[in-house]
Amino acid sequence: MSADAPRELLGASSMTEERAMEAALRPKALSDFVGQQTVRRQLSLVLESSRIRGTASDHVLLSGPPGLGKTTLAMIIAAEMNAPLRISSGPAIQHAGDLAAILSSLTEGEVLFVDEIHRMSRPAEELLYMAMEDFRVDVIVGKGAGATSIPLELPPFTLVGATTRAGLLPGPLRDRFGFTGQLEFYSTEELELVLRRSSAMLEMNVASEGFAEIAGRSRGTPRIANRLLRRVRDWALVHRVDQVDRATAAEALEMYEVDERGLDRLDRSVLEALCLRFKGGPVGLSTLAVLVGEETETVETVAEPYLVREGLLARTPRGRVATDQAWRHLGLTPPDRHPDSLSG
Repeated sequence: MSADAPRELLGASSMTEERAMEAALRPKALSDFVGQQTVRRQLSLVLESSRIRGTASDHVLLSGPPGLGKTTLAMIIAAEMNAPLRISSGPAIQHAGDLAAILSSLTEGEVLFVDEIHRMSRPAEELLYMAMEDFRVDVIVGKGAGATSIPLELPPFTLVGATTRAGLLPGPLRDRFGFTGQLEFYSTEELELVLRRSSAMLEMNVASEGFAEIAGRSRGTPRIANRLLRRVRDWALVHRVDQVDRATAAEALEMYEVDERGLDRLDRSVLEALCLRFKGGPVGLSTLAVLVGEETETVETVAEPYLVREGLLARTPRGRVATDQAWRHLGLTPPDRHPDSLSG
């Protein structure tokens, strides 16, 4: 075994423990799920109706930004229907045969969860249309002129699809879902409820102002809130802090480079590149990515959405522009207005 092996094993063990902790913090029932009041009420009605009829639930599509609870809701749907859960993802289903193998092995009433369903291949999508509507698929055997189609009956099942980009789903697929839930970002008050539940499970002693401080830096996302809570827990354990108050939470999160508005190192690097190198922009996305040392897709999908939502960055036809709010957040004086600049 190499000298690095113990370190690699330790890293793998740490990642496994982190995933196990995330799973433990997930609510197991719809009544325990915090936030998303409208979706929760609607989904509860759909599931209760299915239980009364004694049939599999309608297919469910959950859309929204990452970290808001789509996977958790899929697990809850299976638990509420007392049905087994099968998990897959769009990128893993690149051929119709991949999907046919999954569908043919489903049992009656089983819940099939497909994450990032918009990334499924087109042939698999077309096979899914018939499976969702008629609970059967046509398996093609052979090639060319000798190919034959064999119909395969499927037991009734519930498909739960999750997507962060609902606009990329083709209309025929989107229309086959009986229920569509659009998940929204959480308020600070809702995130505090999430944190209170998680802190009890982690056996943490957190003051009310400590919850507020962590929630305010969590970007409206429960997954981020729980992750920051665990980092604050680590800081408190090492520094032997018995109760996490506002000052403790702020000091811990500053060490992890998460500021009072929830911006992390990448977010600030983007704003600093815009303001300090290009006087606020406009700057092309590829140029911005090179300046911060990240892939273009990372800047566009990880940093930009939150910066735009917070009014710190704007997209214009000529490129990205830092708003007056961005300048002030960095402690800088906004320059004189130019045609492409926007006020914050």
